[in-house]
Amino acid sequence: MKILIAADMEGITGVVHWDQVMPGNEEYPRFRKLMTEDVNAAVRGAFAAGATSVLVTDGHNNGRNILIEELDSRATLNCGSPSPLSMVHGVDENVEGVMFVGYHARMGAINGILDHTWSDERVSGLWINGRAFGESGFNGAMCGHFNVPIIMASGDQTLCAEVRDFFGDKIETAQVKKATGRMSAECLPPAETSKLIEEVAKRAVINLKSGKAPNPFMVSAPIKMTIEFVQSDMADKAALMPGAKRTDDRCVDFSSDNIITIYQAFRTMLSAAR
Repeated sequence: MKILIAADMEGITGVVHWDQVMPGNEEYPRFRKLMTEDVNAAVRGAFAAGATSVLVTDGHNNGRNILIEELDSRATLNCGSPSPLSMVHGVDENVEGVMFVGYHARMGAINGILDHTWSDERVSGLWINGRAFGESGFNGAMCGHFNVPIIMASGDQTLCAEVRDFFGDKIETAQVKKATGRMSAECLPPAETSKLIEEVAKRAVINLKSGKAPNPFMVSAPIKMTIEFVQSDMADKAALMPGAKRTDDRCVDFSSDNIITIYQAFRTMLSAAR
C-alpha cells in the first residue's frame, strides 16, 4: 500500500506568522525542523498501520523546506519547483491514499492561521463551479481525478473543518493548534503534536485498508474556474492566456472538462500575474 504525504507549512506545529515559513527569515530554519518532524510523525503512523511505501511531496513555497537528512529513511521525497502536479506530485504513481500535513484554510476564512489560496499577494479568491475552494479542496480534486482519496489532514481547527466539508466525516484530522486570528493561535507543543499526528495517520491507513476511508473527491464536468486577483493588472495579465476570459473587475474565468487542465491553467495564470 503506497501512501502520499502532501506537506505544506502554514499548518505545521507552532506556526503563526509568515516569518516562520519563508526563507530568509531568522525563524525559518527552526520551523523547517518542525515541519520535518510533523511529516515524520505521519510517516511513522502510515508504516505502523501497514503501508508498504510512503512518498512525501514538499508543497510549500519553492518545495525546498523539508530537511532530507532528518526525514524518516523509509520515505522518499519529491522536492523542488515547479513539478508537473505541484503540491500533490506523485499521486498518479499507484498511490492508494493521500495525507495532507501542515495544511491551512482557504483565503478569507475566519480564524485560519495564514489563510490564503496559493498566494495571498495575488489571489483574493478561487471558485470552482461556484464553490469557494482553498488548496485542500483543489489538491483533493486533483487526487480524485486519479481515484485517490484524502484520508487524513493536519492543521488548525478551521482547516480541519474545511477538509471535513469537502471530503466528508470519514477523513481523520489532527488539530495541532486553535487559531484565534490570522496570526494568533493556541498551539500544542511538538511532543504532543508528534504523537497526535502519528496516531491519526495510523488510524487513517487502517481505515483505508478496511474500506472505511472517504471516497475520492470528484469535481463534475464541465468545470468552470473563477480566480479573483488582488490587483486589476494581475487580472489583465492572466486574461491574456488562451481560453481565459475577464469577467468582472479583478476576476478571470477559465473552463474545461478536465481538472488537470484547470489546475495547470490556475498555475499558469498565477505565474503571469506577477
